[in-house]
Amino acid sequence: MPTELYFEDFYPGLKFVSGRSYKVTAEEIKQFAEQYDPQPFHLDEAAGESSFFKGLAASGWLTAAIVMRLRVESIHVAGGMIGAGVEEMRWTQAVRPGDSLRTEAEILNVRESKSRPKYGVVRSRTTVFNQRGEVVMRTVVNFLAPRRSAL
Repeated sequence: MPTELYFEDFYPGLKFVSGRSYKVTAEEIKQFAEQYDPQPFHLDEAAGESSFFKGLAASGWLTAAIVMRLRVESIHVAGGMIGAGVEEMRWTQAVRPGDSLRTEAEILNVRESKSRPKYGVVRSRTTVFNQRGEVVMRTVVNFLAPRRSAL
């Protein structure tokens, strides 16, 4: 497979597995929460214990940011992965300190862009697993990939 992928390289069923896992720390959970999602169960272990989550839990937005990193590292779109819409984003289980996240992405379909003829639209599903193989997040997103023929 080429190092940089163009629209023509994507097809339904093509799969990408993150080349590494990302280990989440309590410090990272708290720092992200302080800056972007200051809810008690993201900021403090004791508050987390008495919450719905029964422990310190990462913000879903931190998890989404980590997933983006792992996707970019495993799907090398020429010129970068340009977002074209989120169809679904589900957090199915809390991410905890010490969890190691990995992703598996599958291309669902591809289509030419009518409004941007130099690009195609790629629809993908990403499933995120922790170190126990439990699904912690699922997303279905669209991204633009440049057409090789447009260069």
